[in-house]
Amino acid sequence: MKRCPSEAKPSRSLFRGGASLAFAWRSLVRQPARATLGVLGVAAVGALLFDMLMLSNGLIVSMRDMLDRTGFDIRISASGELQRGQRLTNATAALRTIGSLPSVGTALAIRFVEAEADRRDSPASDPTRVANGDTTGGTEPGTVVVAIQGVMGTTRPWTVLEGRDPRGPNEVVVSQALAAALRAAPGEEIALRPRCLSGQEVSPPTRLQVTGVAEFPFELVGEGTAGGTMAVLDAACGGSRDEADIILASAAGEPDVTAAAVRAAEPRLTVATNEQVLGRLQRNGFTYFRQISTVLTTVTLGFALLLITVLLTVSVNQRLGEIAALRALGFSRGRVVADVLCESLLIVGLGGLLSLPLGAMLAQGLDAILKTMPGIPAAMYFFVFEPATLGLHATLLGLTAVVAALYPIQVVARLPIAATLRNEVLS
Repeated sequence: MKRCPSEAKPSRSLFRGGASLAFAWRSLVRQPARATLGVLGVAAVGALLFDMLMLSNGLIVSMRDMLDRTGFDIRISASGELQRGQRLTNATAALRTIGSLPSVGTALAIRFVEAEADRRDSPASDPTRVANGDTTGGTEPGTVVVAIQGVMGTTRPWTVLEGRDPRGPNEVVVSQALAAALRAAPGEEIALRPRCLSGQEVSPPTRLQVTGVAEFPFELVGEGTAGGTMAVLDAACGGSRDEADIILASAAGEPDVTAAAVRAAEPRLTVATNEQVLGRLQRNGFTYFRQISTVLTTVTLGFALLLITVLLTVSVNQRLGEIAALRALGFSRGRVVADVLCESLLIVGLGGLLSLPLGAMLAQGLDAILKTMPGIPAAMYFFVFEPATLGLHATLLGLTAVVAALYPIQVVARLPIAATLRNEVLS
C-alpha cells in the first residue's frame, strides 16, 4: 500500500530535526572550550534571571502565606496601619461588638509593647561579674529586644510548640529565638523591662513565668517575642489602658461581606481584608523590589543575548568553509539554518538546566542578606519559587536562544558557496 505524501512529511521533518540536533551536538563537542564557556555563561545569567523572577512576586506570595497561616481574614485598626502610638481605644467594647456579629467567626485584640532583656551570658545578667566591675563587651551586645504581645479574646495568634498557653497575669509563651537568647525553658522565669509609654522610657523589670515555646508568624529578624493575656501588659505597665493596636477577625463566610458588616457596626475603625492589605503593599511597599527585578531581568537577558550571539557568530565564522562544503554536497539552506538554531538551543538548554540549582543557592544567600534590613519578619522570604516562575524562566531563555541565533542564521543563509570554497582553497 502506498503512503500518502501527508503521512511521509512528518517523519522526514522529525528525521531532519533529529539530524540537525545531532549535528549541532557534534559541533559543540568538537570545540569543548567554547561550548563550556557558553554553557557556564548562560548558567550564570540564567541563575540571576531565575532569582529576579522569584523576587518580582516573592514578597507578595510570602506575605499572603503568612497572613493565611494566622487564620484571620479581617484586620481592624484605628489608623489603618499597625503603628504604635495610634491605638484603638475602648478595645473591650469594640471586640465585644465585632465578635457578636453573625458573619464573624472569632475575634482577637492585640496590643504590642517593646521591652528589653539581658542575655543569660551577658555581663548585665551576671551579678557577680557586675559587682567585680567586669563589664567586658558592654551592655548592648547582651541586650535582647523583645516584643510583648498582649491578647484579649478566645483564640491566640501564635502556635504553641512546647508547653502550654499562658493563663495568668504573669505567664507568657516565648518564641524560639527569645528562648535561645534568654536560655528560658517552660517553667522558668524571665525578667523583661517594658517600654510602655515611649520607646525611650524603660519601666522597672517585671518577672514573668514561661509556660511554653511558641511560633509567632510576624516575629522580626533579630527580635524575640513573648505573648500572654492583656493582663500581662496591664500589670507590667501599671494599670489597665483598654487599648489595642489591632483587632483580628475570622470570617464565617465571604471576607468582603464580613468586612462590610464590621464597618457598619464600628464606623470609627478602619477595616481591611487580607487581600486589601496585600493590594496596598503591592502598590506601595513592594514596588521597589519589583522595579529592581524588572531592571535586572532586562539587563540579564540582554547580556545573555550578546553572549550567545557572539559565541554562535564566532563558531559560524570558523566553520564557513565546512558549511559551504556541506551546501555543495547537497545540504539545503534550511538544514544549515536548523543546525545553527539547534546549537543555540543546546547551549541555552544546558546552561538553563544548570542555572536552576545555582539560582536556588544564590537565592538563599541573597535572602539572608536582605533579611538584615530592619522590620522584616523572620518568616518572610524575598525569593519564592512558583511553578509559573519555572515556565517563564524557560520561555525567556528559549526566546533569547532564538533571537541570539538570528544573526548567525542570516550569515549561513546568505553564504556564497562558490566564493567561500574558492577563498578556502586559496587561503
